[in-house]
Amino acid sequence: MKSVYDYVIEFKKKYPKTITWHRLKKHCDVIAKHLNPEEEVWYAFAGQKNDHPFDWFSTSVIALTNKRILIAQKRVLFGYSLNSITPDLFNDMQIYRGILWGKITIDTVKEVVILTNLDKKSLPEIETNISEFMMKEKKKYASIQKD
Repeated sequence: MKSVYDYVIEFKKKYPKTITWHRLKKHCDVIAKHLNPEEEVWYAFAGQKNDHPFDWFSTSVIALTNKRILIAQKRVLFGYSLNSITPDLFNDMQIYRGILWGKITIDTVKEVVILTNLDKKSLPEIETNISEFMMKEKKKYASIQKD
């Protein structure tokens, strides 16, 4: 089974223009620490979690698991942050392709998550993975609510 870090390195090799700084392994370790017992990672990538195209110091790792989306960032000195987006909280997603990089906005019930400085060639792959995951999982939530 591939680790979160393996997925991120594969993404970086495929889309080298995505701006990320070192410490990717540390960000991946935060996700690995918070995986639930029966949860497994299906897809992962790295990007900047901010809304400023020239702020290159907010690198985060984003992982799609069989249950949710996790966004992790290990702080430089101490601590970390982790966002968890479950399918029932997911509202919408927007893709923006600029001249150099792309941006993805994930709208949830509680917040808006913005991922920037992504290689513009990576946008279709990221969008497909997130959309297909959410459509599949939302069907499960809809059937549970009907019962």
